[in-house]
Amino acid sequence: MPNPALHSIHIHPLKAAGGHASREAVVEPWGLAGDRRWVLIDSAGRAVTQRPHPRLALAAVEPQPDGGIRVSAPGMKPLTVGVPEPGETVPVEFLRDKSEAVPADPAADAWFSAFLDLDARLGYLDDPATRRPVNAAYGRPGETVSFADAFPLLLTTLSSLDALNSLIAQGDHADEGPLPMNRFRPNVVVEGVAPWAEDDWSRIAVGDVVFRVARKCARCVVTTTDQRTAERGKEPLRTLAHHRRSGDQLLFGLNLIPESTGTIRIGDPLTILE
Repeated sequence: MPNPALHSIHIHPLKAAGGHASREAVVEPWGLAGDRRWVLIDSAGRAVTQRPHPRLALAAVEPQPDGGIRVSAPGMKPLTVGVPEPGETVPVEFLRDKSEAVPADPAADAWFSAFLDLDARLGYLDDPATRRPVNAAYGRPGETVSFADAFPLLLTTLSSLDALNSLIAQGDHADEGPLPMNRFRPNVVVEGVAPWAEDDWSRIAVGDVVFRVARKCARCVVTTTDQRTAERGKEPLRTLAHHRRSGDQLLFGLNLIPESTGTIRIGDPLTILE
């Protein structure tokens, strides 16, 4: 088995939309630079996600050098959106907490509303250092998170995906596999470790950047969504329910909180500190 190392890096500029692969990324206290700094907000003030709107997977989002984004999707003309000026904010409600976002260009609201067939507003996270604390049950005072579901980063491993796909191949929905890693929408993917080795990690380093494991990641219906077609199936939740259940949670991957900052790059060694 090769030495443990960083296999790939993935940034999702807009929460719940398509991801962007990168060879390197800056780790900030609240996550990877540029990751989940944008969010769609529905008419009730809730963050729009793939849970009720799987079509959002079809929206491709390219980060721009100035922090803006360029969005494209089937049947839609591409649109570039700049970072809004500081000022007015609007509330946005997540699964377990609330935050604030700066409204973006109304043209972006119209674009996403037409694509998703719902009343949506695009918002930007202007101050990730103060807007949204990490869940107090897992975070320390002063630790914050972007517009990610709950934690700054998500880590997965190639070997655990291979093991999961082997289990899917033995199950009732073998025709749905093998599943690609993008079903799990990670930030960092690790190679060179044994399947499920991450279950025993509590503190790691990628290159020189140190991370604390907050908890194992509980998975939802988004993992059953084909990120290329927005169609849904039964896997991997059916197999996770049989092999990776802890109480009412189905587990795959680790939620991480940075303990230091810096730049990570593909090929950086992974060190298990605790």
